Amino acid sequence: MSCGRMENKILGYVDGRLKEGERLEMEKHLSTCAACQLRVNEFRAVNVLLDELPMIEPSAAFDMRMQARVAAEPAKQSWWAWLTPSPRIAFAASMLLLATVWLGLRPVEHPVIAEQDLPVVDSADYDVISSFAPLGDLSQAASDDDDASDSTASQQM
Repeated sequence: MSCGRMENKILGYVDGRLKEGERLEMEKHLSTCAACQLRVNEFRAVNVLLDELPMIEPSAAFDMRMQARVAAEPAKQSWWAWLTPSPRIAFAASMLLLATVWLGLRPVEHPVIAEQDLPVVDSADYDVISSFAPLGDLSQAASDDDDASDSTASQQM
């Protein structure tokens, strides 16, 4: 028998709540397991200490105060209560639904693009890069830098 499985039954054994078969199984385990025997003795010692404590009797007013507190607690509503809509929530939900339907049914206006606004290239040998002025300036600047670095390198040799 494993101690882990038996450890869950120790308190029931000490309190006398185990069935006959479980009690016999526990006693058989306790005859071979010192760790579980120690646990049973500790629980029995705690029970003896608890039995020695005096019983505290509540005052007569305690019962009346407790009943008054219980009566003052609001009654618990069922979990269906959240489905009962308040007027504000119902109004907000209906406005949201109305706005969604209105936006969904509205025609979408696409911008009209005139043909003169779309440049069309008729020639197959039209070079976009050569007609783009900033790229042309970039290639000239890069070639100027290459020429300068070549002349500097040749002067250093």
